[in-house]
Amino acid sequence: MKLMHQYIAVDKVNIHYVETGHMSETKPLSTMVFLHGFPEYWGSWQKQLNYFSTHYHVIAPDLPGYNLSDKPSELDFYTVPNLIAFIAQFIAAISPTEPVILVAHDWGGAIAWPLAAFYPHLISKLIILNAAHPSTFTREMINNPIQRQKSAYIHQLISPSAETLLIEDDYRYLTEKIMVSSQEAIFTEQVLAHYKKVWGQYGAISGMLQYYRAMPQLAPNDTDDGIEKALADETSIITGQIKKTADIRIPNIRINQPTLVLWGEQDLAFVNETLNDIERYVADCTIKRFANTSHWLQHERPDEVNRAIHAFVNQPSLPMNHLHESLA
Repeated sequence: MKLMHQYIAVDKVNIHYVETGHMSETKPLSTMVFLHGFPEYWGSWQKQLNYFSTHYHVIAPDLPGYNLSDKPSELDFYTVPNLIAFIAQFIAAISPTEPVILVAHDWGGAIAWPLAAFYPHLISKLIILNAAHPSTFTREMINNPIQRQKSAYIHQLISPSAETLLIEDDYRYLTEKIMVSSQEAIFTEQVLAHYKKVWGQYGAISGMLQYYRAMPQLAPNDTDDGIEKALADETSIITGQIKKTADIRIPNIRINQPTLVLWGEQDLAFVNETLNDIERYVADCTIKRFANTSHWLQHERPDEVNRAIHAFVNQPSLPMNHLHESLA
């Protein structure tokens, strides 16, 4: 079906989104909303939009700061509480009469987890692709040195030279360090050429980085020459982000909606242990693991991802305190 490009103003911030899908004469059928992550845009969901548009009203925005959406300059805009409230307003505006099925990846997932917790009336079911739950992620950041190693790239993204790093050599850092797939022919030169147009939108590189600059807490980089150097870093002083692990607080984010977690086990950003004990925070959780699959799950395994989402959204809700796992 043909994608329609739309804009909507949320608190005077214009958000670009695409929508398509089956529409009845009186109202749209169930709405699915797709939230992308870093450093992507709405097009990361192209194969999901094509698949689900035959039976659903599907919507995929460019997150604020990205591509064709506005890019507020104030750092406070990108704090997680504000992003949660902002996306809640967006969902309420595009689906005013019924809750949506929310599908999210990476930073989209970092927003979606607490959004489901604090605005449960807006979301009927939650589907997360390779975005660690905030509580279990923070636990691993404190206790797991491998997770701290995997998160070391964030220190580069909050450094004063981050914008230069991302732009130089024709976006080499993004194409060779971030968008690293476990399979060949996923991020082809043609695909990356389109991404470079997205990154080249005025203010987009800074907008994408704002999400990291506004992170509330970050463990020291274990590759630094000691914690004192990390805590004395210029960026740390400005943002107050980098804290001793003993001072990092684990948030209590509890989800009651039926939740599906699709997880590529070769993720370079998250350890698989972030899935451990997730049922403590997510009462009705189904986990489907994908071996030999990276962080870019919907790109590498689109057909299997689509089938898993389809099966999940069409099954009756299971009793609370349920955890089911499977391996693809």
